[in-house]
Amino acid sequence: MKSPTQFLFKQKHILLKLLIFILCICSINRSNNCCNQHFATPSSLSLINLSLKQLKLEGYLSFEELNHAAKDFGNRCHFLPLAILYPKSVSDISSTIKHVFEIGTITDLTVAARGHGHSLEGQAQAYQGLVINMESLQEPAMHFKNGELPYVDVSAGELWINVLHESLKLGLAPKSWTDYLHLTVGGTLSNAGISGQAFKHGPQINNVYQLEVVTGKGEVITCSEERNADLFYGVLGGLGQFGIITKARIALETAPKKVKWIRVLYSDFATFSNDQENLISSQGTFDYIEGFVIINSTGLLNNWRSTFNPKDPLLASNFSSEGRVLFCLEVAKYFNPEDTDSTNQHFGLDLLVKQAKFTVDHE
Repeated sequence: MKSPTQFLFKQKHILLKLLIFILCICSINRSNNCCNQHFATPSSLSLINLSLKQLKLEGYLSFEELNHAAKDFGNRCHFLPLAILYPKSVSDISSTIKHVFEIGTITDLTVAARGHGHSLEGQAQAYQGLVINMESLQEPAMHFKNGELPYVDVSAGELWINVLHESLKLGLAPKSWTDYLHLTVGGTLSNAGISGQAFKHGPQINNVYQLEVVTGKGEVITCSEERNADLFYGVLGGLGQFGIITKARIALETAPKKVKWIRVLYSDFATFSNDQENLISSQGTFDYIEGFVIINSTGLLNNWRSTFNPKDPLLASNFSSEGRVLFCLEVAKYFNPEDTDSTNQHFGLDLLVKQAKFTVDHE
């Protein structure tokens, strides 16, 4: 009879082998995701090339200088496409996808929409396939509607930074952002679009009233919560697998006149996470709350404007970041100049400064 210790050892050994097996399978699958399994013959590629060149487009197809479409932000997968479509209109995308769908019985040609190339794992790449450069689709011009529920109709190939600039001219701004604004509207809506406003307004996909989508059959469909809802919810955050977003109606709000921006550094994770949870769950604190980790960062005191009293250099000199893991809480409060007194009171600053070793703020 085996002892309990021997039995447990055997069980652990079996579990370990099972875990190694699962990891190997996952590794193979991940590897396959970055190594295309479809290899078209030269003759079939020539036929596909010929058929694509016969399409009548307002934009154009390029069969040369394709290397940039085989790279993305993840920099792990490199799939060289057969061609890149530079659409000038939605009909360019629609007719091209319809053509690909119709010849689908004789080829495995795949299609991928590419925004600003910040995808991971080759999401915006298509090996021996067709990449659609969505940044070429920046027309028609943005259309704004003011009123109780303001919004902007914008091409999916437009960059968020441009949406911000045009919105601000009318005293408006999108409710929810991403940290980096040089990304396409369709690109972030195909993922989620998460930033420090998400705790209050939800991610960007929660702030969309309506979409125009080209389906896998080349159909152009308008969808919303009330109309073609399955497609609407499938495309938002769908990683481009349920259709290509070509236009979006984005919810706006009144833009603040000023913003108080504060960063707080912590050396203790529990204190950092507790403060963040308290601020997120409390009413009337900040309009933007986001936390992140800083590893081996140097020169923090030189790069950020410090709220240390200049007359107290001893306190500032006690803070050293070199070689340490620190936790940063970044918060912002929107306000109007006539309410300046409220910017330094009543929204959790005392809690943050009390717990932090170092703070910085910009107005």
